[in-house]
Parts: sequence; structure tokens; C-alpha cells
Amino acid sequence: MDGISWFVLALICVLGWGFADLFYKKGTDENDRYSHLRIAVWVGLVMGASAFCLLPFSETGFSIGGLLKNAVRYSPASLCYIISMVIGYAGLRYLELSIVSPVQNASGAFSAVAMIIFFSVTGAFESIYNELSLMDIIGTVIITVALIALAFVENRISRGESGDTDKKYRFGALALLFPILYCVFDTIGTAADGIILNEETGLGIGEIDVLILYGLTFLLAGIAAWIFLFIKEKKAYNPFGKGQLPKAEAAVCEEFGQIFYVYAMAARPVVAAPMIASYCVISVLLSRIFLKEKLKASQYACVFSVIAGIIILGISEGLGEL
Repeated sequence: MDGISWFVLALICVLGWGFADLFYKKGTDENDRYSHLRIAVWVGLVMGASAFCLLPFSETGFSIGGLLKNAVRYSPASLCYIISMVIGYAGLRYLELSIVSPVQNASGAFSAVAMIIFFSVTGAFESIYNELSLMDIIGTVIITVALIALAFVENRISRGESGDTDKKYRFGALALLFPILYCVFDTIGTAADGIILNEETGLGIGEIDVLILYGLTFLLAGIAAWIFLFIKEKKAYNPFGKGQLPKAEAAVCEEFGQIFYVYAMAARPVVAAPMIASYCVISVLLSRIFLKEKLKASQYACVFSVIAGIIILGISEGLGEL
């Protein structure tokens, strides 16, 4: 995607993943204990199909040995992503989308810090720092602080609502373990992606190959989820059955965002990570519009702070093009 700035790539990813969150929530059945696995089946199908479509464009060609070698090298990142996403799907059964998404996506801020530490230790941070303007730094700091603040706000709201008799709150604050665990695994995966895709410290795996490897890995995870469902329920899960459309829509939006995510992270990992994590703002706003979830003033304050940070990054990118 030469010629498209990292900011535009990241912004498209934000929109794609924001809508994916909305469809994930719509496709979640609070009464189905395996709802998260059915979603995983659909994501595996879409990502697997995308991976096979991208195979002709692989940097390793059709070399099975090359793909297997890269698969082993990329497996820590892909496994962390898959674990985090399935945990996230499960958490949607017990918490509102406007609570889950911000807590999960504090990972963008933490992964940026992790990458800064890694690049500093390896001596590669100077080249990355030289690409940053003052406005880049200010915008990134605002987004990072706002994301962490939003996570704490959602934590407080969830604890306050834990006494609600509604089924979705029956685990109270304990349900926050789902987005917190997502945050931990996603932090590791995002930081690993930034390191792997970096030209100086990377493993030499290109963007297309990362998409292929992640897609094929998730396909295997989706197949495993389908087999588990077959064993437990004694019947085959039909992902094309009635009521499964939101899961398909979520999977398509997820893969759409993933494509732009990879290229944005390859271009500017430290700045792109927190900005992309701000897709939780889109999730929060969409939950208010379509799911009728109520937002408090503190949530709106954090949301608008994130938007302000994105605007600053956009202005900085625009000035850099002059």
C-alpha cells in the first residue's frame, strides 16, 4: 500500500475494527455458553479464505518450507492475538460493549511503551524517534492517557453495576477478568507485531506474509473450535445457519481492519499502536447509537480526548506532507 500514509491506514483500521466490535456484540448470545467459539469459527473461515487469496503474493512464493519457517517465528504473536480475541468474545456475554472494548484496548498504550523499551534496549529507537514530530508525540500521549483513563472509568462503572440483577452482570467485577486478560495478551501480540514488522529489528517477515500466517493460524483455531463444538453438542455447528449473519459481518470487518493494521504497524509502530487501539471509541459510540447503551459524562470526556489526539496526529501527518 505504497503511497498511503500510516495515518490513513490506521484510521481505516480504526473504523473497521470499531464496526467489528459492534457486530461481535450483536452476534453474541448471552444464553449460549459457546457463543465465543461460534464467533471464532466464523473469524477462522474469513481469515483463512483471505490467507489463501493472498498466497500468490507471498514474499516466500509457494515455498512450504519458507512458510513453515515464518509460521514458527510468528507463532508467539499470532497465538497471543487469537487467545486475546477468543477471551474478548467470551467477555461480551457478561459486560456491555462500551465497557469491554475500552478496557481491552488499553493494550495499545501498553504495547507502545513495551516497543519503546525494546527499541531503546536494541539501539533502534533513535531512527524511530527521528521520524516523530512534536505533534506526533503530543497526540500519542493524549491518546495513551485517554485510553488508560477510559479503561479505569469503565472499571469503576462495571464495579458500580455489579449488583445489577440483570444476567449480564451476574459475575460483577469478576467479569472484568475477560477484558483484562485480553489486554495482557493483546499487549504482547501488538508489541511483537511492531518489533517483527520493523525494518531494523524485524524478523524479515513482510506484511503479506504476516497476514497469511495470521489467517492460516486463525483458520486452524476456527477448525479446532468447530471440532470442540461437534464433540460437546453431538451435532455439527452450521456457521451459515439462521441468525449467524452478525458473526459473519464481524469476521469480515475484523479481517478488513487487520489488513490496514499490518501496514500501519509496519510504517510507524510506536505511534500507530495507541491510535489503532482507539477504535474502542468507535465501539463506544456505536454501542450508544445501535445498542442503546448509556454513556456517562466521564466516558464522553475520555472519548473526546482520544478524538482530539487523533486530530492532532492527522494535522501532524498533513503538515509532514507539505
